[in-house]
Amino acid sequence: MMERAVSTVRHSSTNRWSFFEGVLGDRTIGMMEALDGFGYFTTGLSFLAISMVLFVRAWYVFAIAVGANAVSAVLGLVHDLLLVIILLELFRTTINFLKTKQITLEPFLYICVIASTRRILTTGAQVSYMEELTDVVFNRYLMDLGANVLVVVILIIGVYLSHRASPQAMNQGTETDSYTDLKGERAWSCAREIDGQLTRSKKECA
Repeated sequence: MMERAVSTVRHSSTNRWSFFEGVLGDRTIGMMEALDGFGYFTTGLSFLAISMVLFVRAWYVFAIAVGANAVSAVLGLVHDLLLVIILLELFRTTINFLKTKQITLEPFLYICVIASTRRILTTGAQVSYMEELTDVVFNRYLMDLGANVLVVVILIIGVYLSHRASPQAMNQGTETDSYTDLKGERAWSCAREIDGQLTRSKKECA
């Protein structure tokens, strides 16, 4: 009974995948991959365009507001420029994916560090220029500040661990490649020896 149920499940699974194999041919999969690459390409260009617009707007707002309140204008400029850096980092991540077809963890760690730093600066500026600062608002600010600092510390540790793990992965990849090359050379030498033996046997028979 159990064997019949297992065979039924395997048969239905095989039929399901055979249906997808009939629909999703090499041409269809290639078209889907091309559309996926086009989506990443347009998304990267969008990140770049938005970052350029925000960069120009940040300096325009700074030039207007710096005369009235220099400190607030500088904090606003830093806040906007950090957002531009985040968008450019996403743009760079998209470029790397289009080149290598792999998404790495490290750029997103940097983005999270920049975003947390941006949040710390924003909340600090808001609290500094509040006319009526109550105890409840100040306690919320301290909790938010502590949470963001903790997140930054954890992310920095993650970046450090990622840096340590990258050379080990590269060394393992190099060892695997060298082992594969060695096996290929041995197989090639064995094939040449067999070919030579066959040639000598043919000559002796002749």
